[in-house]
Amino acid sequence: MIFDWWAVFNRLWLMVAVTNLMYNVLPYITVLFPNLKSSVDNDTSRAAPLSSLTHRTFSDELRVQMKEEAKRMFYWGYDNYLNHAFPYDELNPVNCSGRGHDWEDSSNLNVNDALGDYSLTLVDTLDTLVVMGNISEFKRAVQLVTDNVAFDRCTTVQVFEATIRVLGGLLSAHLLIKDPKKLFGDLTPANYEDELLSMAHDLASRLLPAFQNSSTGIPAPRVNLCTGTPVNLVPETCTAGAGTLTIEFSLLSRLLGDPVYENLARRSVRSMWDRRNPRTGLLGNVINIHTGQWTGRMSGLGAGLDSFYEYLLKSFIFFGDREDLQMFKEMYESITKYLRKGRRCRDILGTSGRGPDPPDHTPPPPLYVNVDYGTGRLANHWIDSLSASFSGVQVLAGDLDEAICTHAIHYSIWRKYDFLPERYDWKTTQPSVLFNPLRPELVESTYLLYQATRNPFYLHVGSDILKSLERHAKTKCGYATIHNVVDKSLEDRMESFFLSETSKYLYLLFDKDNIVNREASRFLFTTEGHLLRVDSRLHRKPWEEEEGGGCSRCFADDSQRALVKANETSLANLCSTYDSSRQHSLPLSRELLGEIETMVGL
Repeated sequence: MIFDWWAVFNRLWLMVAVTNLMYNVLPYITVLFPNLKSSVDNDTSRAAPLSSLTHRTFSDELRVQMKEEAKRMFYWGYDNYLNHAFPYDELNPVNCSGRGHDWEDSSNLNVNDALGDYSLTLVDTLDTLVVMGNISEFKRAVQLVTDNVAFDRCTTVQVFEATIRVLGGLLSAHLLIKDPKKLFGDLTPANYEDELLSMAHDLASRLLPAFQNSSTGIPAPRVNLCTGTPVNLVPETCTAGAGTLTIEFSLLSRLLGDPVYENLARRSVRSMWDRRNPRTGLLGNVINIHTGQWTGRMSGLGAGLDSFYEYLLKSFIFFGDREDLQMFKEMYESITKYLRKGRRCRDILGTSGRGPDPPDHTPPPPLYVNVDYGTGRLANHWIDSLSASFSGVQVLAGDLDEAICTHAIHYSIWRKYDFLPERYDWKTTQPSVLFNPLRPELVESTYLLYQATRNPFYLHVGSDILKSLERHAKTKCGYATIHNVVDKSLEDRMESFFLSETSKYLYLLFDKDNIVNREASRFLFTTEGHLLRVDSRLHRKPWEEEEGGGCSRCFADDSQRALVKANETSLANLCSTYDSSRQHSLPLSRELLGEIETMVGL
């Protein structure tokens, strides 16, 4: 018998082709949209426009399936970190090894700003284990942290990164353990004696030298955890870096009864606030900590500024201080006036009484641009991936229509490449910075928009993102940074926020029965995605009560606080409701979606 090898080869090839087709294309056709083509190669020019799609519901069976896939994704990264990298800070998911502080090259700020040889990924991920419902592993992880982590390594780290990732992770886990309501069950490890709070206190004390010798009150960007501020430090910091300390520092102060940390963090915010431009009301993105002069004149929503706005609003939500809300309102008005270009979403969606535009002029789609903080004039033509978080801020502020439009722009860019490039030039419709470290900002906004609207469209968005991560970023030992969003080449690094934020928000998006979703008004996420339970007792400043001053700005209980918050966060009557009839259609009109896709070159 003569074997027909060519026929065998053809049959094998056909089987592989069919398998690939079913894996890559069929889920989109049968689950998401009937006309959607999966982008399994690097040619993004053929992606079907959203404006041509027929919106579908998202079945409960599929939701459960995606929840389990999100959980598997988290544990693939988490388990590999513990097996191959711990006690190092991060996992190298390609070479299956650990990564720590770069002692050989102190100028390697991309690594050294965040990595302080303190098991960063594990500390940053503690509360994600609670969200996943893994109480036993949470207790074990806390024990690993208390047994292995110390801050006497004499590393020079960025104050911002150490605060949001490490200090925030320690405080979040401590508060979850000490929660009197035990919403997640009994999380207390054996013989726990507030070690995480003590570690947070130790770390924050080592960050305090950053505030010394600053006549403006704005901290130095970096500090050595043993010796203080480096001698050769450039005395400049970004606005977000110096203005995103309020929640973690204030929370520590109120837990310890020591006002030092909160006073320093709030002084820094007010110092920059007082230096906003008197004409535009905008802030620059880089400031000299000694002179108070803006050395970076760009004002935008992305890197260097993003979390400054976020923490003005979240500080009010968490601590109830109306000064924070007032600053946010004024800043939001300036952003709307000078950064916001194109049509208003409220007009497009029919929630405003303004008449139609003149027939000879159709304004462009809505877009937030980068401008000069002093003149309001256009500064450049790029959007960066960090600005994708702003639609989530708009959800918390009650401006849902604007949040929907802002999110649609970033999602359209994402669809072009299966990831958001770090920077995207909206004029040339090309990425100008090509990498993506698996950032969480688009996922976070998607999650918050779904919570606010219950529109299954955002479940489809989350499903798309999860599948892209599995298809392009998964390695034999974790998930790797996308070095180039065009050719999908990888970089051997898994940043801690992939487990602390990206995985967490994807899981919560699909887990409708999670206590975080069922009791959403009880919780707040920090800028690093750390979970905090909103508690009116934390509105009180113990040092003021000891002085007999009382607490004039505290709410009597959580329900009173929630009622006042709902009223006060309405921004000039922008707080929009979401008509239930819109839950089963695309969130924007097909016409506007088409215009947005044309604008980004999809």
